[in-house]
Amino acid sequence: MKRDYYEVLGVSRDASPEEIKKAYRRLARQYHPDVNKAPDAEEQFKSINEAYEVLSDPEKRAAYDRFGHAGVSGAQAAGGAGGPGGFGGFDAGAGDFGVFDDLIDMFFGGGRGRRADGPRPGRDLRLTLTIDFEDAYFGKTVDLDLEKDDVCDACGGTGARAGTAPKACPTCGGRGTVESVQRTPFGQIVTRRTCSTCGGSGRVIAEPCPACRGTGRVRRKKTVKVRIPPGIDEQTELRVAGEGEAGHRGGPPGDLYLTFRIRPHPRFERRGNDLYLEQPISFLRAALGGEIDVPTMDGKARLTIPPGTQSHTVFSLRGKGFPDVRGRGRGDLLVRVIVRVPSKLTERQKKLLREAFPDEDDGGADASEGFFDKMKRAFRGD
Repeated sequence: MKRDYYEVLGVSRDASPEEIKKAYRRLARQYHPDVNKAPDAEEQFKSINEAYEVLSDPEKRAAYDRFGHAGVSGAQAAGGAGGPGGFGGFDAGAGDFGVFDDLIDMFFGGGRGRRADGPRPGRDLRLTLTIDFEDAYFGKTVDLDLEKDDVCDACGGTGARAGTAPKACPTCGGRGTVESVQRTPFGQIVTRRTCSTCGGSGRVIAEPCPACRGTGRVRRKKTVKVRIPPGIDEQTELRVAGEGEAGHRGGPPGDLYLTFRIRPHPRFERRGNDLYLEQPISFLRAALGGEIDVPTMDGKARLTIPPGTQSHTVFSLRGKGFPDVRGRGRGDLLVRVIVRVPSKLTERQKKLLREAFPDEDDGGADASEGFFDKMKRAFRGD
């Protein structure tokens, strides 16, 4: 006794057509004989195809819901056994491949009713731009000179001479395919092939456009304005919709994809959205503390240096880094101070330092007087 078709696909009796199709695709992938080598995979696959053939057709499904298997037994017999691949049941009169077309779409990425030479999207273009560090930070509008296939102005992309239009192919009637039906002991088999007259486009051009020779496209140079957003980095791919090559036979244009190389900055280093800067400071400033000016991408900023700052100490200026390319705030500027120790001292300066810090070489310190108090007194000459 045959299993209930809804049970075969694992769906409820009120399942939508989309739910039925989704269940079929999942099970067909699982039990396809080319993928599943289990002994019963072939029979399971045939059952899945048979169930989907009925439940995907509104009329057959209604008959099945009302009369069960008896309501569709005639249609199943006319459709054929399906064979190991499960490709029976072609409906030539409906102009549709049914289950076979779904399998083509699933395993080979094809599309139902797709024509070999029908409308197709244009090719995407990819380009790498080298920009300055400042352009990546502030953003910039650039003019790109591209050479690409574009829509023919003379015919508007139709491929036909101005004042004329393509006509339906007399061989295939505009379908782009021709079909033949064979009757076999297993049922009827419908074979479809690309129409040789129109090449699959479903139309013929009696008078091709002289400018594009009937292709609907011409090669030309075009200047495209592109806005580079602030915060772009070398990992970001920027898509410019519709600026690829023109579509074929009236298809939509492709897109332009941009990647970037960014020239290094002489002072700043970028890590993500944070900026790193090495800032030299004097020995006196490190010892006594105070405020210094540090460069940022937007000008100068004040940075407070605490007394006793050691060389290679890192300070953070919040919000002074790169803007996020998606608009999610800004990074920080991390300033690493490099203390410049005097390389040339006069004898008097050396004497003053030794008097001020007699125990510094041993790591000691006078508890009664702080290090910086001594430093101040030494430089005053007290």
